[in-house]
Amino acid sequence: MVGRIISIVFIYICTSIAWVILGGTVNWRSTQQDKELKEAVGQLWGTTQRQEAPEVYYQTSKEVKVKTIEGGQTAYETKTETTNHYLTLAGSNIDADIKLEYRQKGLLWYSTYRVKFTAKYQVANPTDEAREVFFEFRFPVQKAVYDNFRFAVAGKEINNINVSGGLVRRTLKLNPNQAEEVEVSYQSQGLDEWWYGFGEDVNQIKNFSLTMHTDFNQIDFPENSISPTEKQKSNNGWTMLWKYNNLLSGIQIGMVMPKKLNPGPWVSQVTYAAPVSLFLFFFLLFILTTVKNIRIHPMNFFFIGAAFFSFHLLLAYLVDHVSIHVSFLICSAVSIFLVVSYMKLVTGSKFAFLETGISQFVYLVLFSYTFFFKGHTGLAITILCIITLFLVMQFTGRLDWDKVFARPKKTGE
Repeated sequence: MVGRIISIVFIYICTSIAWVILGGTVNWRSTQQDKELKEAVGQLWGTTQRQEAPEVYYQTSKEVKVKTIEGGQTAYETKTETTNHYLTLAGSNIDADIKLEYRQKGLLWYSTYRVKFTAKYQVANPTDEAREVFFEFRFPVQKAVYDNFRFAVAGKEINNINVSGGLVRRTLKLNPNQAEEVEVSYQSQGLDEWWYGFGEDVNQIKNFSLTMHTDFNQIDFPENSISPTEKQKSNNGWTMLWKYNNLLSGIQIGMVMPKKLNPGPWVSQVTYAAPVSLFLFFFLLFILTTVKNIRIHPMNFFFIGAAFFSFHLLLAYLVDHVSIHVSFLICSAVSIFLVVSYMKLVTGSKFAFLETGISQFVYLVLFSYTFFFKGHTGLAITILCIITLFLVMQFTGRLDWDKVFARPKKTGE
């Protein structure tokens, strides 16, 4: 019995090593493909967009004398020194409508989106003098498409817009304590995440309101971002509001697009977890055959382990040609057919179809299917392990283990 167990453990270890190699291969293929294809998607569709708040400032100039030494002689040169005085926006009313549109490149899916951005900014001159106030609006990405762009001051659209280095600049002539509304809107497209930022440092934000509409339900806020102050479920997504009267913050507003299940990383995760699946199956099979006094040679365990491995091997390459769910069904059917048809020859039809077939369906098919439910896989595996332990304890509660592990008597003893 001990030698039989050692042989089964050796077979299990060898199969597990094969799974680690297969999982690493699938993971490498997916990583290499993702690096190449994501860059191509970024060039064709766009990259992550980070819309920064506009900068508002006025300038003052003064003449300064600069000391210079040339040819051993000291001279003074008068130069004009210009200083930028940055102002806080008096108000911001922003609307961002984000629509998710998945794009497939090669065998991978990418979370691309379209965004309709509309912003109304209140620009004020808080000084006691008339000023030329500069309004600078920078686009989130230079190499991107911006359709239906609109720039208006005091409700009047400005047509002769000069864009330089991804920046739009407009000079506003404002009297003391005068405020003017500047409206900017465009439609664009991006990848993975959308951000609205207030600058790198801690900034003051006055009378700020940003409303975001999504056409997807799975909302996720990236790290270092602010959660909305209000949110409401809509027919096909969410409407979220960020509203602040007077805020000091260095945190930004962001949204992560939902990810679509990619076959490569998913298959890699299932493959890496396969040794747990096989261990539970081998463990239960060993107990059942021991209790029922069915003799199974370690070579039988070897072929069963190979049939389990065939599920993941076929899945790793079949997902390149058909959908992941169809691949899963085909691989499950193939692996179960291999095991049941083989065990029918070894133990007979009843044990092959009932104990073996049902156990494989649970520990291979259902075990692997839990990876479709992100965030619940660990809990499902834990519950499965506990149920397996309970069943084994019930089956073996009255088993005489001394008798099971007793060395068989040799003839003549």
